[in-house]
Amino acid sequence: MKYYEHGDKITVEDIDSFDIEQILECGQCFRFNKLDSKEYIIIARGKVLHIEQKDDKVDFYPCTKDDFENIWIKYFELDRDYMEIKEILSKDDVLKKAVAFAPGIRILKQDPWECLISFIISQNNRIPMIKQVIKNISEKYGEKTGDYFLFPTLEQLKKASTEDLMSCKTGFRAKYIMDGVKNVSEKTVNFKELENLPTFEVRQKLMKIKGVGEKVSDCVMLFSMDRKEVFPTDVWVKRVMEYFYFDEKDTKIKEIHSFAEEKFGEYAGFAQQYLFHYARRMKIGTK
Repeated sequence: MKYYEHGDKITVEDIDSFDIEQILECGQCFRFNKLDSKEYIIIARGKVLHIEQKDDKVDFYPCTKDDFENIWIKYFELDRDYMEIKEILSKDDVLKKAVAFAPGIRILKQDPWECLISFIISQNNRIPMIKQVIKNISEKYGEKTGDYFLFPTLEQLKKASTEDLMSCKTGFRAKYIMDGVKNVSEKTVNFKELENLPTFEVRQKLMKIKGVGEKVSDCVMLFSMDRKEVFPTDVWVKRVMEYFYFDEKDTKIKEIHSFAEEKFGEYAGFAQQYLFHYARRMKIGTK
């Protein structure tokens, strides 16, 4: 990968395993607007970023060299060798197909606070509605920058009441958001401290928040805490695992997790993303 600055743009060339459409549309984040098949606006890390991909070039703007090196390289994991990861996972015949279907997926390194609240909102919800609810909350409590609103900080969201959040179309999730705010505010959940804890302890800490179960905690760990060994399992992942690995038999999530841990090990989170996107797009396991 090589990149250069010109005007308010950073242009990246020779970037492997990067497809902005596959990255954003694979269910791991919700703050983006699609302008074209390979052109998006994303709101993340306190910034509004325009990304346009053409052939082997990707433009990031407005973006300085400093922001690219200190924010976006980490956010898009451009310093991680995905070719090696895909080669390892493709030794499994199923993963070989899933990887080939969307070879440009990368797991984003999101802000843990925003990721936590976003995946609380995601429970039993469709992606368009998740995006709308997050947009509503951001417009009500977040800071405006240009035409967009940033996701509210902890201090900003502390001003919310359950009724206020309900007016943002959160539904039953409002009380869970309020408990998330409470736990993070009181440092029962301290993201800095979680960085140094074993994964199972991080999961237990996150699950102290009402409404946060294993799936939501695993999503937060995978998409914001670099815990690539976790294997978030929702209905789509459960279906694809049963379809390909368990003779289409109804299988307990605990058994699926044990299988994923043994088969994919430290790469389980990557495997989950390829499988999730593949299953959802191909409607695998649906009758």
